Amino acid sequence: MRFLLPVLTLAGLAVATPGFAQAPAQAPTDRTKATVFTAEMLATALSKLPADRPSGSARVFTMAPYNVNVEQRQPRAQGASQHDAQAEFFYVIDGAATLLTGGTLTAPARTGSNVSGQGIEGGVRQAFKKGDFMIVPSGVPHQFVDITAPVQLLQVYLPNAAK
Repeated sequence: MRFLLPVLTLAGLAVATPGFAQAPAQAPTDRTKATVFTAEMLATALSKLPADRPSGSARVFTMAPYNVNVEQRQPRAQGASQHDAQAEFFYVIDGAATLLTGGTLTAPARTGSNVSGQGIEGGVRQAFKKGDFMIVPSGVPHQFVDITAPVQLLQVYLPNAAK
């Protein structure tokens, strides 16, 4: 838990992904003072996400160009993604499932620097649980599978370094 606060205050770029239900746009975080997003605020935001979709996202902080979100993934079929311009970092707040990475996206559709697909052919399966950390490098297809109960993930997009 001691690691979670620095991650929330320092971390990442979250890009809206098709198929995600998101809370209304939040005002940018005030750059002149520290900001706290309480556990109660998160619980309230997550309780408002629809459970009839594969996933939803609650915005925690917005400090352009960075955003920090908490995703809630439901035990439903999930689409697959690939992000060309950023890596994706996850911390598992609650739940367990499997992250399928690599392989080839099925029925890929490009939107800017992101590619979505119905699934992944091939790939490597890695089980995860509460308290685990995961990172998916840019350009690597990924999909959440084997979700049997809701999973909550801190999610941060990390832009590629300038070349």
